[in-house]
Amino acid sequence: MSRSARSASRSAAGPVIRPATTGDAAGCRDVYAPYVRETTVTFEDEVPTVEEFAARISRALDRYDWLVAELDGRIAGYAYAGPVKERAAYAWSCEVSVYVDPDARGNGLGRALYRELFTRLEGRGFRRMLAIITLPNEPSVGMHRALGFREAGRLERIGFKHGRWLDVTWLQADLGPNPAAPPTARPGHRPPAHQGSQDHRPPPG
Repeated sequence: MSRSARSASRSAAGPVIRPATTGDAAGCRDVYAPYVRETTVTFEDEVPTVEEFAARISRALDRYDWLVAELDGRIAGYAYAGPVKERAAYAWSCEVSVYVDPDARGNGLGRALYRELFTRLEGRGFRRMLAIITLPNEPSVGMHRALGFREAGRLERIGFKHGRWLDVTWLQADLGPNPAAPPTARPGHRPPAHQGSQDHRPPPG
């Protein structure tokens, strides 16, 4: 089957979720830019350059993970993990984020990206995930709660953007069959090939 035929088949079957590369920087930046310019979802107020995005992807792939979702051959969303804090005791925790192109909302991309990301993070040995959400944002809070997150705290008037003070909520979720057990090794290694698909089509919904 030709490459174009494979692409057409994937488009008909739905989104393809795969590990990101630095070559995806421009596509991820295009997804992210409206959130910077038009919303308070992110506290950044200037859209990063493509080079900066490539550096962010590279850092995430070094120890955590970064996934992209493709629709019709273009990047329509991405999810990634990064450090909560740099101190050694935080090594088993990570902060997660997901962004979906506004035109691609309603396709379940956010949840599909997160489910694949969580599987890969668990395979790397992480035990806790933290999501930081600007309020109000009921769709995001609801999605995280549906995926097992619980409220861990709230910071009032911690950010100022678009002319107003903003609160954020911290949500936390566990990973692994026994997340309270003492760890046996530091996380961050890449999982074996069977943990986290290289070319994954999520189920609908």
